[in-house]
Amino acid sequence: MKPLQLSAETAVELSKRLNVPLEQLMHMPRHILIQKLVELESEQSDAASKDDTPPSSD
Repeated sequence: MKPLQLSAETAVELSKRLNVPLEQLMHMPRHILIQKLVELESEQSDAASKDDTPPSSD
């Protein structure tokens, strides 16, 4: 399997966001990388939706 075709900047940014060593990221299968990106996006959207909800008044 050949390494992912990513720019250096993209690889470093993904490595930081996914908390994965750069070498491991470059040799990660594409389908696993996509799965991790989907998980990261859903976590960020959940956090954003929690910030957008108004506080409940009891």
